[in-house]
Amino acid sequence: MPNQVLIIEPQNELKFRVDFSGLFDQGYTTYMKLSNPTNDTVLFKIKTTAPKKYYVRPNSGSLEPNGKVDIAITPQPVYVDPNEKHKHKFMVQSVIAPEGKTNIEQVWKEISPDQLMDYKLRCVFETPRGTNLNDAGDNAAQNEVTKKRVAVADEAKASNASHSSSKAFSKSENVESDLQKATNEVIHLREEESKLRHENLRLKEELLRLHQQVGGEQVAARGHSYGPEKKEQAVLMPWLAIAIGMALLGIIIGKFFM
Repeated sequence: MPNQVLIIEPQNELKFRVDFSGLFDQGYTTYMKLSNPTNDTVLFKIKTTAPKKYYVRPNSGSLEPNGKVDIAITPQPVYVDPNEKHKHKFMVQSVIAPEGKTNIEQVWKEISPDQLMDYKLRCVFETPRGTNLNDAGDNAAQNEVTKKRVAVADEAKASNASHSSSKAFSKSENVESDLQKATNEVIHLREEESKLRHENLRLKEELLRLHQQVGGEQVAARGHSYGPEKKEQAVLMPWLAIAIGMALLGIIIGKFFM
């Protein structure tokens, strides 16, 4: 593989700004300058190990002899994983343009790998204070920030869980209260039913006693006069109506609660 003929600035690393939470600074763009000191036309491509996290413009093109171009590299609004920050790299790939070839895409498809020239640069992430997050000494600060974010998230989850538990407990108390009220109402109605049954039984016994008494008096008085029997029947009718009404009420209540 031949040596890279392009002059690349910066030479070794590309710096990007991130905040203390690990997010890229969206107001900051890093530039890479390419210069062609040769008398040949040179084709170039810019590649990265994290293509979904950077905008590169232009990411390919050609440089005439003694030509120059600035490559703008803008990070996307994403989080830099501490476990991946050492893996972010850029590579400048170039090749001398063949004589008479005008279709650049075709040249890249037909070029032999041993004719390609590569040059790699690593990425460095700096906080607003200028701290290099790639340095091992600053991992503690980054870890502390991560811990705080995790602690806040855990606290929020705990608060939501507590709120949900409180709501569930409150609903349970309301259901138990309503159930207790219904139970008490049923007990009260059953007590009333029992009282009505006893009253119905007492009235039946009273009606039977009166019937027997009136029957005896009618037998004794039947030979003397028809008038007294009619009078006793008139006295008996209201009691009979009351007894029948109470009996019907007891039957209806009994069917409702049984």
